[in-house]
Amino acid sequence: MVDVAFQSNRTAAAPSGRRRTGLRNALRRKSMAAFLMTLPLILLIVILVLYPAIYSLHLATLNKAMTKFVGLGNFEFLFKRETFWLVVKQSCIFAISAVVFKALIGFIVAHFVHNVPANKQRKWRGMLLVPWVIPPAMSTLAWLWLFDPSYSAFNYTLSFFGIGPIPWTGDAMWARFSVILVNVWYGAPFFMIMYLAALKSVPEQLYEAAAIDGANWWQRIWYVTLPMMRNIIAITTLFSLIVTFANFDIVRILTAGGPLDHTHIFATWAFRVGIEGSDIPLGASVSLFMVPILAVAAIFILRDITKRGNES
Repeated sequence: MVDVAFQSNRTAAAPSGRRRTGLRNALRRKSMAAFLMTLPLILLIVILVLYPAIYSLHLATLNKAMTKFVGLGNFEFLFKRETFWLVVKQSCIFAISAVVFKALIGFIVAHFVHNVPANKQRKWRGMLLVPWVIPPAMSTLAWLWLFDPSYSAFNYTLSFFGIGPIPWTGDAMWARFSVILVNVWYGAPFFMIMYLAALKSVPEQLYEAAAIDGANWWQRIWYVTLPMMRNIIAITTLFSLIVTFANFDIVRILTAGGPLDHTHIFATWAFRVGIEGSDIPLGASVSLFMVPILAVAAIFILRDITKRGNES
């Protein structure tokens, strides 16, 4: 009788063990399949991102002829140049002000499109995304013609009001304003579409509850919309900050860093020093200086997102 009970228990346990083994094998197969499917992307990142980054670090430690190891000599040389600190200042002004205005305009336009009737939203989204879809080099050429000192459409329009002519790209202050304006025009639609997607995910019940409690329009935005969108705002801001810091084509086409290097940012000055000045290691050192700045911004933003995730 005992043998029969023992045999039945062992028989019942065997299928359970086989099920666990089968489940483990299935999960292992799925993990392997997922890894194989992402392997092309991993290889692409290694080839196009990781290898150039490591090679840039190597180049930054060489002399101009790339024949001798100089360690941190290129960075020491940069720190003694006044133009380098001008580029650092200009890059921070350009990136921070452009991202702030893009986020503000994107937030306002996203609310406008969100409140448009559903049957008309697709048309508005399509029209407002046009600046972001057009290649930056092509759209910047159009802006260059608008800012042309002799045939500027802006100056022609302002002349009817007795204003101008304004040296859009000939004066340091106006040149800075011009490159920021073009970057905001190009990047604001990205913020708009991201914020619009976030607004779609905010439950209407929250707005109804806030309205019942007597909250006005501004209070609903401050206490309902912004808290629900904080993660999207943080991630979008971080992504745009990285892209804006590394921007090249707008400044290169519009002002080429002028006048007197007052609109150079890291990417354009690295090109000027490294390619046009035939000093590849020094150009690599300039471009690598973006890394600590962006790393600090990423740490603060991602830490805030992680903290809010843990609280929720």
